[in-house]
Amino acid sequence: MTIQRPKGTQDLLPGTVEQWQYLEETMRSVCRDYGYDEIRTPMFEATELFQRGVGQTTDIVNKEMYTFLDKGDRSMTLRPELTASVCRAYVENKLYGQPQPVKLFYIGPMFRYERPQSGRFRQFHQFGVEVLGADQAVVDAEVISLVWDLYRRLGLTQLEVHVNSVGCPVCRTKHRALLQEFLSTRREELCKDCGDRYDRNPLRILDCKNATCQAVTIGAPTTRDTLCEDCSTHFGRVLGLLGVAGVVYRVNPRLVRGLDYYTKTAFEVMVEEIGAQSAICGGGRYDGLVEEIGGPPTPGFGFAMGLERILAALQVKHLLPEEKPKLFAMLVALGEKAQTEGFSLLSALRTHELPVSMDLLSRSLKAQLKAADRLGARYALILGEEELEKKVLVIRDLTLGEQIEVPLNQAVEEIHKMYQRGVNA
Repeated sequence: MTIQRPKGTQDLLPGTVEQWQYLEETMRSVCRDYGYDEIRTPMFEATELFQRGVGQTTDIVNKEMYTFLDKGDRSMTLRPELTASVCRAYVENKLYGQPQPVKLFYIGPMFRYERPQSGRFRQFHQFGVEVLGADQAVVDAEVISLVWDLYRRLGLTQLEVHVNSVGCPVCRTKHRALLQEFLSTRREELCKDCGDRYDRNPLRILDCKNATCQAVTIGAPTTRDTLCEDCSTHFGRVLGLLGVAGVVYRVNPRLVRGLDYYTKTAFEVMVEEIGAQSAICGGGRYDGLVEEIGGPPTPGFGFAMGLERILAALQVKHLLPEEKPKLFAMLVALGEKAQTEGFSLLSALRTHELPVSMDLLSRSLKAQLKAADRLGARYALILGEEELEKKVLVIRDLTLGEQIEVPLNQAVEEIHKMYQRGVNA
């Protein structure tokens, strides 16, 4: 029996990896332009971090985490998200002692045990941004604008930002009481999960995708109905700044997000034509999270987006760049002596950082030329007994079918010139 990859994971093979690299470089580029620095944290953390940071009432903590005991009998969890980890790193490394705010981004794999489906995996990858140490509305607007700018650079235009304010602990307490009162007579109609949420976190009921729960909550009081003056002013300022930045948004009073730590602004970015899971980004403000995990009171705002979801959207809309040839030239060596001389030639070319390769199976001339063409090489560098006797190298243009001979002792210089002409063309 052959061993297969675990369910809900995928192998990213050559030809596909290049698409990921393009996406990741675009993300890094926009972050550089906005002044964000990359952070990398461990792939597993103490389980308590996510229990306290993400929230005991969330599906992530209750159902989806990969948790295990290590050899020291300590409970560890593969990271299901990265905001809590970034906040832990902020506290542990005393980044609060640096000039504030601290603006960070990350790209990496996350792990959740959930039912695999289109665009959803048990090992998936996220790009995210976190701003720690500033509570001004302009932070919210800048981060959302960064998301909007990233999608613009990728060519995604059929987008809409859904935005809401979930309030602060003061006004959320008022909303909680009103929402429970509204649902009290129809509690039995809620799905099992929402029945459990009624006492623990009734706000999450508004976010349930169950059709019955959605019907039950029609007309329910929203967080917008109970916003305090500070939260209302903050939200109005965010909307005004988004308008100035040209971000297309829609206020969605039912948007609450799935994590316990959100306060004030919450947002999602929706895109058409990629199936039922149409949200490709989500985030918001979390002013109490750093304090919750043992740090000083620190405001925060951030988002995360799944790379798999974005790649799916780019593929549907034919926005991924065509794969470029990987090789400039491939050495075609015929015989052991030619292979030795050719290996020396390739070593010299690689000191100039030229993308060159050679056949490693000692195949025939015809087979090696086919391999060079299949690998996308522009030129074949042919070296056999006859060329060794004449001390020349044959350079064949595989696109035009033309070829020239150059002295072996001038081959490196000539090939380097050809490469530079191609790069600058």
